[in-house]
Amino acid sequence: MNDRTRRRREHREASTSRRQDGRVGVAMVGMAVVAWWPAFTLGAWGDLFFDQLLAVWAAATAAFVFVLVERRPVGARLLRAFLLLLPSVWLALMFFINDEEEDLFVFLIDLGAILAVLIGLPFTLWLLVRIVWPEFGDETRVSTKWLIALVVVGVAVASFLLGLNHKAFLTCEDFTESGNSAPLDCTPEPEETPDPAPTPTPTTSAE
Repeated sequence: MNDRTRRRREHREASTSRRQDGRVGVAMVGMAVVAWWPAFTLGAWGDLFFDQLLAVWAAATAAFVFVLVERRPVGARLLRAFLLLLPSVWLALMFFINDEEEDLFVFLIDLGAILAVLIGLPFTLWLLVRIVWPEFGDETRVSTKWLIALVVVGVAVASFLLGLNHKAFLTCEDFTESGNSAPLDCTPEPEETPDPAPTPTPTTSAE
């Protein structure tokens, strides 16, 4: 093998590695971005907003349909299709819950909603990456996949802790100005102390 052929091969390998690194970065950043806000709201308000839950359902349903029609062996699609169907199952169960249900059942449904958002959103984005780059899963090392998972989990945990301790760096006005309702235990904006009125200067009468 001459030097020219070797340099071409090294250039192709380097180019492939850069593309792979770029895909890893897209997956890692994208999954962290979609995970932080639900985790923060869970810490700050102790609950998840309905738009987050429905966003998971919409994305998972679209991905579920794609998995059913993609050209892959049936066995490779069943697990992903089952996981993507869970948000729809959760949504269907919500129609049968009322105030008279047992607390344990309601707790399990709420827990399912939390897991659906915190796991469903990153998983759906991961599936989207696999759709755009089918070779991503096969070319990505197991250690890199674990790194992505650890980064996303770390961001979610940190966001949850920030939500729990929002009083340390956010005020009620910060929440309302951003278009959100203020948590019940938020810190009110400190009131401005008015400047003291100037002391009148005594006047002396001329003799």
